[in-house]
Amino acid sequence: MSYILNIESSTTNCSISLALNGKVIAIKEKNDESYSHSTKLHSFIDEVLKESNVSSRELSAIAVSKGPGSYTGLRIGVAAAKGLCYALDLPLISVSTLLVLAKQIKVESGLIIPVMDARRDEVYSAVFDSSYNSIREVLAEIITKDSFQELISRNKLFFVGNGQEKCKRLIKNNSNLIFSSHETFPSSNEMAGLSFERFKNSKFEDIAYFEPDYLKNFIPG
Repeated sequence: MSYILNIESSTTNCSISLALNGKVIAIKEKNDESYSHSTKLHSFIDEVLKESNVSSRELSAIAVSKGPGSYTGLRIGVAAAKGLCYALDLPLISVSTLLVLAKQIKVESGLIIPVMDARRDEVYSAVFDSSYNSIREVLAEIITKDSFQELISRNKLFFVGNGQEKCKRLIKNNSNLIFSSHETFPSSNEMAGLSFERFKNSKFEDIAYFEPDYLKNFIPG
């Protein structure tokens, strides 16, 4: 049995889950605009372990969402994950935040476009096929009327994430653009299967040198 603790803190959603062999058995999360991650994260970890009656010594690995996203949120999540790995002598697993977000929807064909709100008309984005294979690298990009035009002509594009409104507002109308009915945020719920696959394949990070994928330099405010 492999218990993996999953930490997702890249946005306003502070999310912790405990998974057994890739299946979530307990989850605690709160979407808080004030970014209370520093006070909530460790208490959420304690709560999911207690709820599951699992000791920290029974964990097989710690997984963390690696970004992109909020500089502060990512820093808090990675610091917590590293601290637990050092204290418990566990491997560290990192998972792409945009892949976690893409996993919130399933499509039979077409492309999945996870978009996370950045500054002004900018989003963090990636492109995945219906099997969640990466089609294009992760980018921080400014959305314009011409964004994704090279993909629109050949595919239906399914958008997910809190950057959707910018895309809906700025990209010129096209019947191949499909938006989710509401904003969504990355959650540790979708991390479970991804982190377990990486665990089975021993895809671990160097704890001493691992850093989040910020994509952009920190800008205060």
